[in-house]
Amino acid sequence: MNPSPNLFLIGPMGAGKSTIGRRLAAHFALPFVDLDEELERRNGVSIALIFELEGEDGFRQRESRLIEELAQQEGVVLATGGGAVLAEANRRQLHAHGFVLYLSTTVSQQLTRLARDAKRPLLRTPDRRERLEAMAQLRNPLYEEIADMSVTGSNSAVALAARQIAGRLETQWQRAGVTA
Repeated sequence: MNPSPNLFLIGPMGAGKSTIGRRLAAHFALPFVDLDEELERRNGVSIALIFELEGEDGFRQRESRLIEELAQQEGVVLATGGGAVLAEANRRQLHAHGFVLYLSTTVSQQLTRLARDAKRPLLRTPDRRERLEAMAQLRNPLYEEIADMSVTGSNSAVALAARQIAGRLETQWQRAGVTA
């Protein structure tokens, strides 16, 4: 019942894009791709190592090439990385080739969810709150710019949250006259 060829999940790190994305893919019987995992698989190294060797610019170039490729597919649920919206070309690709679901969350929720995360290069800072707040200030307007639907994160169980989101998607698509 997806009104577009793809479902793209955007939002900050720790919003639940991968977890919710997997559930939505199962619900709609579509393949799921986590952009960061796919980048690591294709490059044979971790995101952290790409950042270390090529910097954020090198990582973003790799990310953009993969978004361009994956956006051309049909029938995929894609969980993007939090910074995927920074490049205007990525925003155009996502908006043009799929239904964009923005999972928003608060910085406090991010800090809780990412408390034990040592893998993310952008969190390697003495003041995580300050870093997350700066990223939110820059990125939140970009998420909103391309979102077809926004969902505010909660602390409810993942399964329940995914069912609620799937229901909202189906309702919106039914109102738009989309049939399965």
